[in-house]
Amino acid sequence: MTIRPITITGEPVLHRRAEPVEVIDDGIRELVADMFETMDAARGVGLAAPQVGVGLRIFTWQMDNHDGIPPRGVVINPFVSASKPVVGDASPQDESEGCLSVPGESFPLRRGETATLTGIDLDGNEIAYAATGWFARMFQHEYDHLNGFLYVDRLQGKWARKAKKAVKANSWGKPGLTWMPGVDRDPFGHDDEDEYDEDDVIAEGGHAHSEDELAR
Repeated sequence: MTIRPITITGEPVLHRRAEPVEVIDDGIRELVADMFETMDAARGVGLAAPQVGVGLRIFTWQMDNHDGIPPRGVVINPFVSASKPVVGDASPQDESEGCLSVPGESFPLRRGETATLTGIDLDGNEIAYAATGWFARMFQHEYDHLNGFLYVDRLQGKWARKAKKAVKANSWGKPGLTWMPGVDRDPFGHDDEDEYDEDDVIAEGGHAHSEDELAR
């Protein structure tokens, strides 16, 4: 298994529709193993193949949930159907997303509260899951990646403007930019969390991720 560089917004593979997987062969199995390794190193809860520079319809996840869905998994050639988002402005406290391909930034986005996922696993078996809450959000986020969209593309109003300013300020939005999990400093601050001692972690609630960091 190999940790792969994560593409940053502006890389063309992130902005076009990914191609279906035709055959699950050793190359696909190696890619999936590398995606898990990369996702873990980046401390993400989801990772789509375009985020490691491969335009195929695959995403992985690692996320606890209350929906009876395996907390760690992969789906190939997925289809995600979500409920309509509730009308209104997204809450910066409760509905902010982050993305490994927009490293270090987070912005509020309202999504459907439920989502269904169908597709096949690495053995070619059909899977079908119904998710709620943040697990449903993660499915929608990763599925967007396979259709050439980042979550910042869905932002509206002042949040869309702030996202565009962040992209410009970081000199993103052009091909060839990546960051390397485990080598580059974690853009979401988890390296700083590692510097806490055990008592500090317990004082902070004993959890490594807050909800606004979940969908990446």
